[in-house]
Formats: sequence, structure tokens, C-alpha cells
Amino acid sequence: MLSRRNFLITTAAAGLLAPDARAQSYPTRPIKLIVPFPAGGPVDVMARLVGQQLSTRLGQQVVIDNHPGAGSTLAGRLAANAEPDGYTLLAGSAGTLAIGPVLYRNIGYDPRKSFAPVAMVSSVPFVLITGPKSPVATLPQLIAYAKANPGKLNFGVPNGAAPHMLAASFRDLTGTDIVIVPYKGAATVVTDLMGGQIDLVFETTSVLLEHLRAGTMRALAVTTAQRLPDIAEVPTMIESGVPDFVASSWTGILAPAGTPADIVGKLNAGINAGLRSPEMQTRFKELAAEARPGTPADFAAFIATEAPKWAAMAKLAGVEPE
Repeated sequence: MLSRRNFLITTAAAGLLAPDARAQSYPTRPIKLIVPFPAGGPVDVMARLVGQQLSTRLGQQVVIDNHPGAGSTLAGRLAANAEPDGYTLLAGSAGTLAIGPVLYRNIGYDPRKSFAPVAMVSSVPFVLITGPKSPVATLPQLIAYAKANPGKLNFGVPNGAAPHMLAASFRDLTGTDIVIVPYKGAATVVTDLMGGQIDLVFETTSVLLEHLRAGTMRALAVTTAQRLPDIAEVPTMIESGVPDFVASSWTGILAPAGTPADIVGKLNAGINAGLRSPEMQTRFKELAAEARPGTPADFAAFIATEAPKWAAMAKLAGVEPE
């Protein structure tokens, strides 16, 4: 029989080994990755790519769980209130961590305190596009037409997401009266643009690039500081006369606050390995997206810098909190 002293020593040693043992055994069942938008949008696209890579590397299925609603804060609340055991993750973006908290009251989580950043995934530029039958072919033509025809054109936007803020900022910066029509997600917006129900859309290359290559829609400008190699014929917003209009969509993976650091570390390693893999590099190139591997601390620092920018844009957009 162990003496009390030996028992305490043994127990303490077991406690020291527990985190390593926990990380080695994790995961033992499927992982749920909550996506705050419907299938087909930029955050969903990145979440599914990450999920496939994690499934392969961790040996457990990663189940994508789309939970759109309330400007992406519904998904944020679900993830924040989940057990901090590594089996519920959130595909985070500016929508959930910066814009939604400004546009919606009583969201049920603190974007700064309710999550443990795991890994940044991607940065993807936006493109301002119009339909193939649009009366405008350039951004200056769009601005001139919108000023001559106030209220005639409209923007389709995923409600409360980054394109919503970009559309509102565009109206403000250009002094145009363009109607903003909210949607639940990007996929429906793009479909309606091609069908002629919507005139203008800000969306990411991860959603649009194949359509642009096929010529089913017309690109007016990109939101990068320099032109994109894949669509080098498309000028930047700055070149087209809208100064300082630079923005990108970003996606990263978060866990509920309190998730053990060893599990966060294992997830981070799996995500980074996937981002560096040849298949992911090829896929990101096809989407004109930039992979952003790094540490949890890197992602936390990025959020601390980026989120306030989108929060300020949400306030300037003049959208009343709900």
C-alpha cells in the first residue's frame, strides 16, 4: 500500500503528465466546426478545406455545421458556450468577431474573451463585380451612372458580413445612392447577380474567381493595394479613383475559452501542416487566396489589430443595432 507521501508524489506526477497524455489521445471522436454562414460563402469554403485537412491529420471526422443568422453572431454564441474540450470549433471572421457585435445587441458572448484563437487560415481579397448585362464596365462609369440615377442600382450583401460594410463604405466614399439588399449568405447573392436581380456585389476571389474566368460576371475593381496576377486586367479601387479602399476577408479557427493549451497546440499544428501541404497550396492558388500559417499568439495579435478596423467600419456604415 502507498504511503500518503508516496501517494501525493504519484498523484502530482500523474497531473504533470496528464496534458501530454490528453493531447496524444485527442481526438477520440468527431470534431464539430461551426460556420457562421450558409454553404458556398468564403468562410464556408475555407472551413471545408481546413476540415478536410484536419480530418486526415487527426484521424477523426471534422463535421461542418453551418449556423447562419444574426450577422454571424448566432454561431459565435453556440461556439462560445460549447464545452471547452476541443470538440467544438468556430470558423471565425470579421463578421463574428468585430462586425456582428456592433450590429446586434445581447449577442451572448464577448468576442475578445469568449474564444481561444487556434490558428489563422487565410486572407482573401474582395472584388467589386457586376452582372454581364450591366450598363457599366468600369468603376468610374459605375460612379457616374449611380450619381445620375440615384436609387436605381443595388448591392446584394450577406447581412452583417464584411461585404455589407464595404458596400456601405463605398456609398459613403463615392457619394452615391445605391440601395443595399441584405441576404443570408454569399452563394445566393452571386446567383441573383447572374440572374439579374442584383446589380453589384463585393465578394471574395474564393467565391468569384471561377465565375470571372468563365465570363459570367464582370469585375470592376479589386480591394488590394496592387492588382491580382490571376485577373491582372482588373484595376484596384485606388487606381479607379477610390483612395485607401483596401480590404480582405480573413478566416481563422477558434475554440471556446478555456480549451486546454495542449489541445489548441495540436489543432494549430494540424492546421498549419495542412496549409503548407502541396494540395492546399494548389487550391489556395486557384482561389487567389493567401495561406496564413502561424501560432495561436500570431492569430490573437492579428485579431487585436484587425477587429477594431471592421468594428469602426460597422459603426460608420450607419446600420442601426438590432
